[in-house]
Amino acid sequence: MPSTTKDRIIDSSAELFRRQGYAGTGVKQIVAAANAPFGSIYHFFPGGKEQLGGEVIRSSGKLYMQLFATIAAQAPDVPTAVAEFFSGAAETLVETDYADACPIATVALEVSSTSEPLREATAEVFESWIAGATEYFARAGIPRDCARELAFSMLSLLEGAFVFCRAMRTVEPLRVAGASAVAAVQAALAAPAPPG
Repeated sequence: MPSTTKDRIIDSSAELFRRQGYAGTGVKQIVAAANAPFGSIYHFFPGGKEQLGGEVIRSSGKLYMQLFATIAAQAPDVPTAVAEFFSGAAETLVETDYADACPIATVALEVSSTSEPLREATAEVFESWIAGATEYFARAGIPRDCARELAFSMLSLLEGAFVFCRAMRTVEPLRVAGASAVAAVQAALAAPAPPG
């Protein structure tokens, strides 16, 4: 099914934000990449680039959540799912010459202090990821409070590793972070159940 102009704008913006950030991406560049008329940005996004940015953040956040859900559904167990998620992220970085990392973190770092709508959008996505990972870990038998801490830890390891990988042009940080995340999951799964 062919994508709509609005979909092409969102998809092109997501790719450009991942590669060069929100501030480094111009509206003219977005419409050129989307093969869309210039006026279409303001037709679909009357709030301009900031509104577009919020929609890109939210749609990208859902896609990354679906990606983890797909990996988790195919993995034989929770530690394997976490390991495969980190290794998949490393493969993507290598395949894209370290250009494609997480657009949510990229935008959050850039604009959280200057754009309240974009800060809210990134916070909303991060909270949805934490809630989703918490639920996934809790279903595996990890107590909910520990599952939430584990979700924060795993996502912090992932996002921090992206920063190191892109700056250092090596996936070693993702390998180290992935191993730490897997070890934390295994320890949480092996911990005795709380009394009562």
